[in-house]
Amino acid sequence: MTKISLVFCFVCVVFALASFSATAKSEKKIVKFYELKKGDFSLKFTNWGATIVSVILPDNKGKLADVVLGYDKISSYTNDTVYFGATVGRVANRIGGAKFTLDGKTYHLAANDGNNTLHGGHRGFGDVIWTVKKYKPDHRNPYITFTYHSFDGEQGFPGAVKVSTTFMILGKNKLTVDMKAKAINKATPINMAQHVYWNLGGHNSGDILSNTVQIFGSHITPVDKNLIPTGKIVPVKDTPYDFTKPNTIGSRISQLPSGYDINYALDINEGHEPKHFMKKAAMVYNSKSGRVLELWSNQVGVQFYTGNMLTSVEGKDGAVYHKYAALCLETQGFPDSVNHPNFPSQIVYPGKTYTNLMVFKFSTRK
Repeated sequence: MTKISLVFCFVCVVFALASFSATAKSEKKIVKFYELKKGDFSLKFTNWGATIVSVILPDNKGKLADVVLGYDKISSYTNDTVYFGATVGRVANRIGGAKFTLDGKTYHLAANDGNNTLHGGHRGFGDVIWTVKKYKPDHRNPYITFTYHSFDGEQGFPGAVKVSTTFMILGKNKLTVDMKAKAINKATPINMAQHVYWNLGGHNSGDILSNTVQIFGSHITPVDKNLIPTGKIVPVKDTPYDFTKPNTIGSRISQLPSGYDINYALDINEGHEPKHFMKKAAMVYNSKSGRVLELWSNQVGVQFYTGNMLTSVEGKDGAVYHKYAALCLETQGFPDSVNHPNFPSQIVYPGKTYTNLMVFKFSTRK
């Protein structure tokens, strides 16, 4: 993206919404699209859900394409059910039974996935209007910061939380995503994630089964039939989940009931604290376009999801997205950690700040 950027406000829609504050008063907020650009690398966002709308970059012949799934209209994002590009939380992924116990008190959450809580409940962070705190499209490293105040009791979670997500273009074809959340008055679980759907061949180029993936995690947290972790941490060796060496997604996907939707425990270098240093989480390569994505993270896990639940979703530019149309790599703490004491804790205490930092590095191969 160049140092000169334009704000692409394609749609300015005013919504009268209730229950977006602790006082539950109706208020009007404007939802827009925003752009960051540097050279031929450009990204668009919306403050609905602090969402990534598009990522446009060249292939190995210089041809530009949008490599993330999404919609053309704000109204489609407000009615979205698959979390295209959203910043999800307060707790991403699933919480079994929509409840947990903290400091002797049991909290009952909004159940929006059967009897479980998914991505924060009926109205998680991906389903609210964020405030644009800073927007610097002409900065040397163009960036935008979204903020949100999550009130005490929102979707059943304890304590107020101040949240921010900053998207920045760093260097050449690098996107950094910096999520922060500060607990204000009570201990609370926080586990945010970025739910962007990638297809490096182009968002409308078909399935991702021929993509080569490497995941730098030699263990997974297996799940039951409802996709709730069992509490075990098991090795991937000699299973279809083994991507410790590069392999195509489609090579063993038929051995799974419906596709990949599993948390990998990222391998940690001995002597480091997992939440305080960046490590390589995953790599994706699309041989047709030559595009390569490398993901770096400070988190302990990454959810690998192959769009198993996409069923004829009408997307941007007239595209219709089907099963396996994209993949997600969501860096995170372990799912349902609030109900598994052996998992790394995601509890944040008053005055403390949670940080989820990721770097997406794009390149090409001939």
